[in-house]
Amino acid sequence: MGSTESTLSEAELDELQHSTNFTPTEIRRLYKRFRKLDKDDSGAITTDEFMMIPELSMNPLAPRTIALFDTDHDDAVNFKEFIEALSVFSVRGAKREKLQFAFKIYDLDKDGYISNKDLFLVVKTMVGSNLTEVQLQQIVDKTILEADLDGDGKISFDEFCKVLEATDLAAKLSIKL
Repeated sequence: MGSTESTLSEAELDELQHSTNFTPTEIRRLYKRFRKLDKDDSGAITTDEFMMIPELSMNPLAPRTIALFDTDHDDAVNFKEFIEALSVFSVRGAKREKLQFAFKIYDLDKDGYISNKDLFLVVKTMVGSNLTEVQLQQIVDKTILEADLDGDGKISFDEFCKVLEATDLAAKLSIKL
């Protein structure tokens, strides 16, 4: 799957079907899209190649999201990483998996919690210079205070889920192919 072949073998297709929420037809369609994104035919998509997608280039969290796709941390996303990450967002993907992915975007230090510092840095990335540091810190402090149900000063995954319970975030994090 790291090769630059233009088609997937039946074995690769079978393996991906069993490890993702996609049908063989969807996997083939995604493979064609992947190949178009892989401008240098390396068998992997770099952050620069991802950022050529206009919708991604405008999203301040895109580099963070792409980094989460890159599970082997080699600064490129091969097809297996690509399809497994997208599988979370499939309409057949579990709500909990979608929420775990969203949580990881905020958990910058990967300690299993969203700390005040984590949230500050992510929100700062999202709002840029539209708010002062003081305004930004006030928003972060208020968010932590409201979401931190056990009073430990940080947001656990369970607390994150409880805050988002009333939203349709999981539905918004679903893609239809």
